[in-house]
Amino acid sequence: MERAKLTGRVVTPDDAEYEQARINNNLSIPKYPSKIVFCQNTKDVLNALRWVRENNIPFRIRSGRHSYENYSLVNGGLVIDVSDMSKIEINYKEMTARIEAGANLGKVNNKLLKYGMAIPAGTEGSVCLVGLTLGGGIGMLSRPFGLTCDNLIEMEMVRASGHRGSELIKANKEHNSDLFWACCGGGGGNFGIVTSLTFKLHAISNVSIFSVSWAWSDFENAFQAWQEWAPYTDEHLTSQIELKSKEANEVIAQGVFIGPSTRLKELIRPLTTTGSPKVWIKEVPYIKAVRFFDVPAGNLPALRKRSGSFIEETLPAKAISKMKRFLANAPNENASIWHQSLGGAVGRIAPNDSAYFYRNAIIAQEYITTWESMNEERQNIGWIEALRNTLTPFTDGDYVNFPDRFIKDWPITYYGGNLKRLREVKMKYDPFNLFHFPQSIPPFKRWF
Repeated sequence: MERAKLTGRVVTPDDAEYEQARINNNLSIPKYPSKIVFCQNTKDVLNALRWVRENNIPFRIRSGRHSYENYSLVNGGLVIDVSDMSKIEINYKEMTARIEAGANLGKVNNKLLKYGMAIPAGTEGSVCLVGLTLGGGIGMLSRPFGLTCDNLIEMEMVRASGHRGSELIKANKEHNSDLFWACCGGGGGNFGIVTSLTFKLHAISNVSIFSVSWAWSDFENAFQAWQEWAPYTDEHLTSQIELKSKEANEVIAQGVFIGPSTRLKELIRPLTTTGSPKVWIKEVPYIKAVRFFDVPAGNLPALRKRSGSFIEETLPAKAISKMKRFLANAPNENASIWHQSLGGAVGRIAPNDSAYFYRNAIIAQEYITTWESMNEERQNIGWIEALRNTLTPFTDGDYVNFPDRFIKDWPITYYGGNLKRLREVKMKYDPFNLFHFPQSIPPFKRWF
């Protein structure tokens, strides 16, 4: 057989575009690949996988560059980047869409919403749909329509085959169903290189959005009111609340309701009657809601650190007090604690019916900070880790799309009771652990 060659757009350190090509969303963990291949089609992906196998070169897979710990980069190896593969094909009759792995949420939303259709997904426009889906997919349509992966019908993946080969396979609920199960919440980069995803679509037109904000003095009462209300209100309403630093002096709750603004005004009364809030409600086309929640800062490369957890029972006053203390002593004004309501359609699927384990969680929680200069890194990372450890008695696990390299028991933390089955799937589809990175699913050891 003829030796494999890299095809597609290949960038090396000698090229003028290398610096831009190697940078991810997180600048705090710089890495320097020897080559980056921007695949234009599935054949380029097949060739790239063959090439790394024949040359015994370390590699990583990249789509939207939002890997929090830069697991989609590797020093001295090859990055197989699928971001140039972004075609979207809509089947209007079947209400489905086949989307290539490089399409980001901005492109997907702009295309689908022209026809009054949507997929439940995240909020940052530069995030690629594939990474979001493989980890689960939390967003502002989660409670009515479920996670992004809950709306996945089929996927195509390039996997390793034979001694040094590669092949394209499909997975759905009937064919390679164990792989399909694993890719609905098992995280990206574990089994192969996903090249396309097919989703069921939801009709959507106008929605109502809200914003309720309070000053620091209302911290405890505002969060208490939100957490007792958000996971249990009308399932057509998904919301978030961000607890900002004392310096920023803001607690802000926002959300999307699939329904009229008059009804939304009634639904958010538990928030508007708490403390002294500023309230804003508006009925808009869904595309305007998407743009409202797409905060530009989240899309831009920065020095950053994030971590997270799930909440299965409302937090006691003691935990809220601890969050307030951390935010009163935040390393900078940009530090915050973010929460999104779950429940609804997310919770109607059993924890073992997909790899996404935390179906019983009522809230997803994320710890966030960014900073300006490298000498601030230790303080900021220390703040995140101390916060996560302090809240651990009140929380459970962590979302695999909020990876944290400092979590010691990360396989159980991300996958809970689904870890054993995930390792079995790993052993079947990637028995020699070709697709590995510091927090990839470990296969069971071979005994021959």
